[in-house]
Amino acid sequence: MIRAAIVGIGWWGRILVNAVQGKSAAIRFTAGYTRTRATAEDFCAEHSIALTDDLDALLADPAVDAIVFATPHSQHGPQVERAAAGKPVFMEKPFTLDVASAERALDAAARAGIVLAVAYPRRFHPSVAELKGRITDGRLGVLSHCQSEQTAPAGLSMRADYWRSDPVEAPAGAMTATGVHSVDLLIHLFGRIDEVYCLSHRRVMARLEDTTAVLFGLANGMSATLYCSLVTAVSARFAVFGTKGCAELWTPEFQIRFSPTPEGPRTGRHAAATPEIIEYKGFNTLLAELEAFAAAIRGEQAYPIPPEDILHGIAVFEAIVHSAERHQPVTVAWT
Repeated sequence: MIRAAIVGIGWWGRILVNAVQGKSAAIRFTAGYTRTRATAEDFCAEHSIALTDDLDALLADPAVDAIVFATPHSQHGPQVERAAAGKPVFMEKPFTLDVASAERALDAAARAGIVLAVAYPRRFHPSVAELKGRITDGRLGVLSHCQSEQTAPAGLSMRADYWRSDPVEAPAGAMTATGVHSVDLLIHLFGRIDEVYCLSHRRVMARLEDTTAVLFGLANGMSATLYCSLVTAVSARFAVFGTKGCAELWTPEFQIRFSPTPEGPRTGRHAAATPEIIEYKGFNTLLAELEAFAAAIRGEQAYPIPPEDILHGIAVFEAIVHSAERHQPVTVAWT
């Protein structure tokens, strides 16, 4: 059993704890640290987490096997560097906010020889494995485009003074909060992204750009689009279009729907074929990613998001931020 410490016990830190505690034979949270101790004491007592006021003592504690960070985005790079000297690290997305800090953090982890994991739970969902298999074996034919969306109403009730509402912590607005998940899937499924063009707007929120759209040019010749918003209904969709059909991951619970291309010459209007739908009810992606982290620590398998994908994801993210600022296409830097 990997004994993990949770650093950052706010909204998302608690979700991570609840995803694991009492549900896994591979990992559990035994210790914790947060900047606002008083707000976390009852939660930690309920989940048998020893709360400490000294982060350095936690990082040095031999009774702690690994550190899981759920902290403000701007802190991620320095925190990886700080923790890597002694503990495996699991870092929430986005890994960092720029390439320079990502390179320093990845270098610190490599020099220390620790396991470093970044949280992109969708990679662990069985629907993504099914989609990747259909792409790899040619069942979708020649790929032309990917269309994705990720929306939620969080911004409608988010306080203006909350750190997630700070443009410094969330450049390109909704991109930081949700869109990076789709960027990681693009990299995982299709490889390198060469160019981006981003439009990001503040429609409702007081400080943050809550509505973001991105056009991508991929190295394999595909195009892709992404729409993400913090001020509308909950939705998640990731659709891949090929000559043999369209495969969609969609809510709820990321079912996969495959709609084949009609066969034969057209004799009238094209009619849509009956789609194939595969459901995955109740799959816990957060548990899956944290158990994969535990397995990597035990040396059973490598964590399935390699450093080169982490770094390329940050290069794409940085290019998106620059594109939103400049209102023009931006080439993704080689990493």
